Amino acid sequence: MTKLYTLVLASLLLLVYSCKTASKAYQKGDYTDAIELGVKKLQKNPGDVETRDLVQRSYNLTVEDHEDQVRILSNSKTDSRFEQIYLQYVSLQHLYKTIRQYPAVAQQIRATDYSSYLATYSEKAAEVHIDRADKWMSERTKPAYREAYKELNTALRYRPDDFELKKKRDDAYERALTRVVITDMQQYSDYRYSASSQLKNFQRDVIRTLSYNMNNDYVKFFTEWEARNKDVEPDQVMELNLNRINLGQPYDQKSTREVSKEVVIKEIVYKPDSVVKQYGTVRAKITTVKRTLISQGDLFISVRDTRGRAIWNDRFTGEHKWQTEFATYTGDERALSETDKTQVNKSQSNPPSEESILDELLRQIQNDLSSRLRSYYTRHQ
Repeated sequence: MTKLYTLVLASLLLLVYSCKTASKAYQKGDYTDAIELGVKKLQKNPGDVETRDLVQRSYNLTVEDHEDQVRILSNSKTDSRFEQIYLQYVSLQHLYKTIRQYPAVAQQIRATDYSSYLATYSEKAAEVHIDRADKWMSERTKPAYREAYKELNTALRYRPDDFELKKKRDDAYERALTRVVITDMQQYSDYRYSASSQLKNFQRDVIRTLSYNMNNDYVKFFTEWEARNKDVEPDQVMELNLNRINLGQPYDQKSTREVSKEVVIKEIVYKPDSVVKQYGTVRAKITTVKRTLISQGDLFISVRDTRGRAIWNDRFTGEHKWQTEFATYTGDERALSETDKTQVNKSQSNPPSEESILDELLRQIQNDLSSRLRSYYTRHQ
């Protein structure tokens, strides 16, 4: 019994709260909220006359407000007036659907179906954008085709099932696109690589980075192989020339220092509890070697249009630096400090392999190249 009483009380409180909320929204002039909250109340209690009247008044006031806006917009001359009128009817149709989704509520609230108005003004809004697109298309430049593509994309929001309009949009995009074919990389330095796959991987990674990390949807990159197989007519050709690869030789910088220390050189034992220590100075010479290997690489790019005219030339560099340090000594080991001993006992590191050096050079070049290419094609295309 207690549980039933609690449940009934909670339901009553929820009912009172819902009614107060709808009424409060109406008093504030939030008629859309008042309608939505009132409809939920009527769904549970279709006989609530007070809520029914509140919803009807809210609906009538909302319709009046939107229709006033439609009259004002209809008298304006702005290109966007049809889109704004369309949005007014979208709001009204939303209220109609909110009411009609509950049969018990739909029988009590008089609401108008605005779907025909939506169809009319969606068509008019689409035509505005199509007309703009046609004007852009008539200029026959890539920037103009891009604007046409945007306009046609917007028009499709109002006519999403128009197959011919989609074809027209796609045609504008194809005309707006700048296709850049990247030629197979050339290598003009004296160095000959032990693994040509590194160069192929490098070029593949450059194209992948550009394809998926560009800030410009109107630029696409292709390899020569892709261009041939997809019958791509390039707008630009990019040549990558690895002009210099210098894998350095290790060179040493030596420094020498002398160390000394006072140590026990002799002990004279007269008897177990009488030992005399004689001290002397021991010396050692420590030679420290700092071994360094510096390697460098240069990549030149040249971008040309279909007439062979240079559009952009640039240079990208990479540098790999390896360094190690070790020490040797001559003389008396007893003169060495603990720090000296650690340095002397340190094993000598071998220089990195040519393959790993080249990987690092190409990685640096690729990062620089990809970054500047993204920047260039964002600003200039």
